[in-house]
Amino acid sequence: MANSIWPDGEATAELLVHVRDGESKAVEVLLDRHRDSLRRMIALRLDQRIMQRLDVSDVVQDVLIEANRRLIDYVNNPTIPFHLWIRQIAKDRIIDAHRRHRLSAKRSIDREHAASALPPPDQSTMDFANQFQDGALTPAAAATQRELAQHIELAIQQLKDNDREIILMRHYEQLNNQEIAQALGLTEPAASMRYLRAIKRLREVIESLPDLYRELQE
Repeated sequence: MANSIWPDGEATAELLVHVRDGESKAVEVLLDRHRDSLRRMIALRLDQRIMQRLDVSDVVQDVLIEANRRLIDYVNNPTIPFHLWIRQIAKDRIIDAHRRHRLSAKRSIDREHAASALPPPDQSTMDFANQFQDGALTPAAAATQRELAQHIELAIQQLKDNDREIILMRHYEQLNNQEIAQALGLTEPAASMRYLRAIKRLREVIESLPDLYRELQE
């Protein structure tokens, strides 16, 4: 499995000590080093129709402003790792953006399936797609692998929110089961079971798409 999209935890812990000691520069460095991770995490989840009205960078900036405002409270009582704390602020901002969109458009985006802005397939995405192939893998052209990964992403978009979320957390953010459990407020066995159920449902979606299922078996 590829490395997490989130910055190294040990370096973050050092910066948090400096923040606790009142070093303002440490606050700036801490938040800035999470900017790109937040951008990726938010882009994975923001409805494409909202992205026509709202730039991902604006949401990221809102998250960083809110994190800065609440940072002292966090360092005085860090109940979860920093990257899980700041991504929860991001999740709240995504929910707010969807709510504002529904109001401004005078209709619910829930009437249609939310189209996630999944990034162009990378190696981790293609590795994930390969998990659904039966038998030994044979070398494939890069273009074919990318196409296969894109098909998998379309299948992911058809999942219900809870199933899609845990797959994004596991395979796009590269969070481990312990981190997912903490982020979702679940026990580790419950998080593992939810993930396995999501993978089962994803396979069912894949098998309901004949062309995709045939490609995966080749």
